[in-house]
Amino acid sequence: MSLAILAGCANQPRKTADADLSSNHLLRNSYLLSTQSDPLGAWLDNKRSLAIDYADSETFGASPAPKSMVSTAMKFLGVKYRYGGDSPGEGFDCSGLVAYAAEKSLGLKLPRQAREQARQGISVNRDELRRGDLVFFNTLGHRFSHVGIYLGDHKFLHAPRTGASIRVESMDVAYWRKRYNGARRLQVPPETARR
Repeated sequence: MSLAILAGCANQPRKTADADLSSNHLLRNSYLLSTQSDPLGAWLDNKRSLAIDYADSETFGASPAPKSMVSTAMKFLGVKYRYGGDSPGEGFDCSGLVAYAAEKSLGLKLPRQAREQARQGISVNRDELRRGDLVFFNTLGHRFSHVGIYLGDHKFLHAPRTGASIRVESMDVAYWRKRYNGARRLQVPPETARR
C-alpha cells in the first residue's frame, strides 16, 4: 500500500516554490482553524509564540533581528515527511527541515545530517531552552539521530517519520523525554543575518 502512495507522489507534477509556500500556508491555516478548541492549536496561533527569543545584546546594530526560524519552519506544518527531503516541493526529513529553515530565516548554511547539526552553535541546558533552539533525540539507537526546533513550553516542531507530517509534539511525552540528547543554540554573525 505504501508503495502505491509513494509512486503516486513521484508521478505528481512538481510545484513551484511559491505555489508550495502558498499551499503550505493554507494547510497550516486549515490546521489552526481545526484546532481552535485545542489549547495547543490556540497556542500555535499566538504569533508571539513563534519568535526566537534573542538576548538584548544580540540585536544586530540598527537593523532588526532576522526573521524567526520558528515562524519559517511553522509554514510547513502538515507537510508530509520525505526521507532525504530538503525543500518545500519534495517534503522534508528532520534535518532537511532544520537546514532549510535556518538558511531561509537566519542565512545560516547548516550541515545536512542531524548528528552534524548537533555540532553547530553552543550547547544549551534543557532548563535554559529558548524558542529557535535545536533539540536532539536518539531515535535510531545512536545519539543525535533526530532533530527538531524548540517552540517553548516544552514543545518542538519536527518532521517525525515516513507516513507522518511535520507537527508539534511535547518533549514531556515519555518517548521523547527518554530519548532527549541535548540542545544547541545557533549563533548568527551580524554579517550573515538576513535583512
